[in-house]
Amino acid sequence: MSEQSPEDLERHAMKMAKKKAARDKIMATKTDKKGLIIIHTGKGKGKSSAAFGMIFRCIAHGMPCAVVQFIKGGMECGERNLITERFADLCEFHTMGEGFTWETQDKSRDIEMAKAAWEKAKELIRDPKNTMVLLDEINIALRYDYIDVNDVVAFLRDEKPEMTHVVLTGRNAKDELIEVADLVTEMELVKHPFRSGIKAQIGVEY
Repeated sequence: MSEQSPEDLERHAMKMAKKKAARDKIMATKTDKKGLIIIHTGKGKGKSSAAFGMIFRCIAHGMPCAVVQFIKGGMECGERNLITERFADLCEFHTMGEGFTWETQDKSRDIEMAKAAWEKAKELIRDPKNTMVLLDEINIALRYDYIDVNDVVAFLRDEKPEMTHVVLTGRNAKDELIEVADLVTEMELVKHPFRSGIKAQIGVEY
């Protein structure tokens, strides 16, 4: 890389100072004091992984949090093992589902478990000590109408404590939920090893 002249360096410094001033002006109008409703959806991989990343951030800062798993109960889960073995004092972990619906093959049982998971979720969200509550794969339960999306939206809108963050994961997030959310990320699928005959692997998917 060629050496820059003093004039180039001065121009760059002035440009960055101007950009910083504009940024500072924007930031002065913002607040960091609001509990967010966060959705991770889409066909791409990484929805739960990203959500657990936020849970681990809370744990790292000593902030109490909680997880409710709606679907993946029958599966081994590295995040669950780590939290329950090392960080149970900071993060409550409740595995309520018994596996994907094609594995249980019992719709009435799936509905019963999803409703129980939602009741536990409401209890944890209402508890003001929890900084964040992750509702892992709740969108799957909502997609199959195991729980009523209108009930979930009404609860998040009317009963969620002002400073509590709630993260909801799973593909096919319903429009009503997206409407009430503060942050929605759609994971886009570009390539996936499953299409090449590679199953989920420990340390990558679970």
